[in-house]
Amino acid sequence: MKKNIVFLCMGLFFCTPIWAQGTCFLAYENQTVLKHEGDECNQRYAPESTFKIALSLMGFDSGILKDALHPEWPYKKEYELYLNVWKYPHNPRTWIRDSCVWYSQVLTQHLGMKRFKNYVTAFHYGNQDVTGDKGQDNGLTHAWLSSSLAISPTEQNKFLQKIVYKKLPVSKKAFTMTKDILYIQELAGGWKLYGKTGTGRQLSADKSKKLPLQHGWFVGWIEKDGRVVTFVNHIADSKEKATFASFRARNDALIKLHYLINELEK
Repeated sequence: MKKNIVFLCMGLFFCTPIWAQGTCFLAYENQTVLKHEGDECNQRYAPESTFKIALSLMGFDSGILKDALHPEWPYKKEYELYLNVWKYPHNPRTWIRDSCVWYSQVLTQHLGMKRFKNYVTAFHYGNQDVTGDKGQDNGLTHAWLSSSLAISPTEQNKFLQKIVYKKLPVSKKAFTMTKDILYIQELAGGWKLYGKTGTGRQLSADKSKKLPLQHGWFVGWIEKDGRVVTFVNHIADSKEKATFASFRARNDALIKLHYLINELEK
């Protein structure tokens, strides 16, 4: 008997269409392509806060991060502050939940440039460029934030598959704890959702200027009964918008994932 999964737009998310200049949605089960939509799946963009996934692996593998609640680091006035929720102490779980940039930057400073760069290289992460903004010497704290480091949706998906199938040179604990803090919620049919959003400004062709146009990510995987589907959703705006591109990328991806789950449950 076919299972019928009713699609419901949960109150937490908005059921609105996405209008963007460049889009890509990918969904893979192992090496099987379930969805490949859009025209920019090989175009590289800054990973923004989706890079926290890689940073989590680095942090737990190196021993700097201990578990989901430790270390808890305090907010300091000199930290960049874009959201009020960042003004409080954060631990690994709240770092991911609240997408706290300064926690990422404290973590990379504990790592140091040598270890940080070695991890990025070992992960084969995008263009592997951690130099940062041109002439600013800020790669250790800003390389992934609308700066030098860039990754395509296709590369993001390959990276996610290396995580779920444990094909990266990190400890078992690093995989386990990263998965733990990336958990978001249970979707229709009992599928568990893991993932991270990211948003930032698009760059000029030579990467010398940050444009007023946003781009946004929602990447991760869903799993149930041993089945794992990795997904990547990316949008690049063609005009200025007030809402965060990451929120729109997430909402759009959730709609696509619900339809995909309907197909998987047949």
